[in-house]
Order: sequence, then C-alpha cells, then structure tokens
Amino acid sequence: MTEELDFTDAADAVYRSLLERVGEAAPERRLDATRRAVEILGDPHRAAPVIHITGTNGKTSTSRMIESILRAGGLRTGLMTSPHLERFTERILIDGEPVSDEAVARNWEEIEPFIAMVDAQLAADGTARLTFFEALTVLAFACFADAPVDVVVLEVGMGGEWDSTNVADGQVAVFTPIALDHESALGTTVEQIARTKAGIVKAEAAVVTAFQTPEVLTVLRDRAAEHGGTFAVEGGAFAVLDSRVAVGGQLISVKGLAGEYRDLELPLFGRHQAENAAVAIAAVESFLGAGTMRMADEVLQQGLGAVTSPGRLQMVGTEPPVLVDAAHNPHGALALGAALGEYFDFDEVAFVLGVLGGKDVAGIVGALAPLATRFIVTAPESDRAIGADELAASVARELGPERAGFVEAAGRLDDALDEARDWAAAAPKRAVVVTGSIVLAGEAIAIATDRGWGRS
Repeated sequence: MTEELDFTDAADAVYRSLLERVGEAAPERRLDATRRAVEILGDPHRAAPVIHITGTNGKTSTSRMIESILRAGGLRTGLMTSPHLERFTERILIDGEPVSDEAVARNWEEIEPFIAMVDAQLAADGTARLTFFEALTVLAFACFADAPVDVVVLEVGMGGEWDSTNVADGQVAVFTPIALDHESALGTTVEQIARTKAGIVKAEAAVVTAFQTPEVLTVLRDRAAEHGGTFAVEGGAFAVLDSRVAVGGQLISVKGLAGEYRDLELPLFGRHQAENAAVAIAAVESFLGAGTMRMADEVLQQGLGAVTSPGRLQMVGTEPPVLVDAAHNPHGALALGAALGEYFDFDEVAFVLGVLGGKDVAGIVGALAPLATRFIVTAPESDRAIGADELAASVARELGPERAGFVEAAGRLDDALDEARDWAAAAPKRAVVVTGSIVLAGEAIAIATDRGWGRS
C-alpha cells in the first residue's frame, strides 16, 4: 500500500512539473521542439504504427471507439486523448486503462534529463521551452514505446499541422466534423481551420472523414490527393444505415468500406455517436486491411459494446437524473440537444452551465435554449473561466427579456448542482444537464462520484 502511495505521489509530482510549463491555451505553433525531444530519445514516436485523429467535435469519442475495436481484435493499444476530466493519466491509456502511476513516474524520470536538454537548447536559440502539451506528448510516446504497444491511436491536441502529436506519421488520418472553434489559434473560417487540421495527412496515408461541409471536404480531398493516399467520406464510401434507440444506448447498422455490419450495440447516446462509430469502423478497416477486408462481426460487437466516453452524455445521477456533457461549442451543443430530444423523455431540463473565455456563448445558449426550462450558471475552476455573474448576464441577454428570469448564478459548482437537483427532485420527468466546458464536466463527475449519486 505504501509503495502504491509512493507511485501516486510521484505521478502527481510529474503533473506538477508539467503544470509549471506554458499551458494548453497558448500552444506554440511549431514541431521542431517536440521533434528534437523525440529524436534525442531514440524516436519513440516511431515504435508503433499510428492512427491520427483530428476535428472539432467527436475526436475523443471516435478515438476511444477505434482503440476499443483494435483491442477487441487482439492488438495491444496505446491511446492518447485530451484534455482529461479528473486525472492527467486518463490521457495516456495502455490497453484501455490509464497508464499506471509507476509507469508515468519511471518514464518521466528517464526522459526528464533529455527534456531539460531540449529546454536548454531552445533557450539558447531564444525560443520558449517545451510547453505542457509538448512535454506531455513526449511522455506519452515514451510510455507507449515502453509498454510496448502494437498500435497508437493519437488524438490531436489543437489543430493538426503544428500540433506536437504531428511529429508522428499516421498511416490513417481521421477527421471528425470540422466547425468553428479556437478561431484565434486556427483561423476565422472553417476552410482555414480545415487547412490547419489537414496537416496530419502524411505521404500515402489513408484519409477517413466524417461528413463535412463542401469547403472543408475540398480541402481534405485535395490534401489526400497531394500525398497519394486514399480518401473515404461518410455518406459515400461508408455510412450509418440505421440507428435505433435501445436500453443504455442504441443499436446501429453501418455500411463500412469492406461490408455491412448489422445491429451493433453502442452504449452511447446520440445520432452523432452512431456517426462517430461509422468513422471509427472505416478507420480500423483502413488500418487493418486497406479498406478491403471485412471485420469479424464479433470483433465489432465486442469493441463497440465495451466502449465508454466519459463526459459525453454520461449519466452520473439517477434520482433525480443528472447528465454531464462536455459540449463547449455550438456544434457540440446542437448534438447534445438533439440527443436529449431523441433518447430521453424529460419534460423539463435545468442546464448547469459553465464556459471558458473565448467560447461562443451565444451559439451554445442558442443551441440549448429550446430544451431549457432554466439555466443555473456557474464558473469552472479555471483561470480562463467566465465569471458566473458575467455569464448569467450573457445567457439572459441571449434568452431575451421574456425568459431572462429563468437564469440564475451560483459562484460554486456544488451550489449550482444542489440547487438544480432540488428543483429536479420536486417534480417528475425533470433532469439536470451539466455542460459548457470539459473542465466543468470533470468537476461534476468528481462531485457525483464523491457523493454517490449513481449508486442505488
């Protein structure tokens, strides 16, 4: 027990070291710094083939589905996603489980002198040392090489072209729906954002993409053609054939690249998750057999049936119902609203909303307003969070004078949740939905777990 605690303390110390670096909100638009680090470590990013995923929404869910299918097929998997909900080790998974504290501590101890060496070189060049995400990416590659794994499923942190994960060369480049987000870093049009994200397409990579707007599709198709790879788009080469509500999720049928797969159990809610599953299936088909070999039904049944996507329409309380969804932009909020209407039978919904600065508050509120009975506004624990009073004023402004009285502010999330749950418990078919920020989603999950809301 003492040894386990020592490793936990050591892993927490690693996280504190990472936090001392420039955070993820201010990425460096460069690859050379991360490339120096992995090269000096012996190229751990080349230790296993890579499936690389980018997009605006659905990246993490799609990444987790791809990983789960590959693991069901007998491969040892590494998965990197971001951000985390509760603990940073969630970002680095080995065979579907967060990397152990021992492995994190041991690998960091081995790579830290080389990280320091690169930091010194960068300082000598007059540039910033490795950022939080750059150092974390190097740590993830080291953990995957150490495991070792057969395949790495790699989710981009932001954008694609200059994201630190892009030191790897993905055999398959996967694109989930691309929309406006992070405009200050990626561009003010979806076409500009698509160009940045298309940077993950490497020579002869298979490109698999969700349905996209015409301007985005043109960018991705041209990029695939320039690099000599195949190109498969949802609605053409593959598609969702059917999606039906089922207990705990849905039953889906998918036309893949190499055949049809019928009545697959997917324990996630929302049509968007069925579409993510179709993209995941096509990505795995592209990786395993260049899109020409049909997968065994039992592999898909097992892989999709076991998939989880924490913080994505996750039920964390039952009496009254409390759901958590990490939607933090209008596209994600629209998907959340559609799923609530299709998969749940609530008469009234209270949204507990917290948003980080720079996000499209008007777009998020506009997507949720048709389903909202009330908004209880709070602030995530982040120095980037919009204050509760400021956000409440913005929400009231978007709702208009007739509904402005249905908005209230709570300085703390636990107070907001108490108020929302008391309201929901006072009448049948009421529910609470916590959304607007991945940070807020993680805090809500931690509170629900601590208080045992999901236990009968």
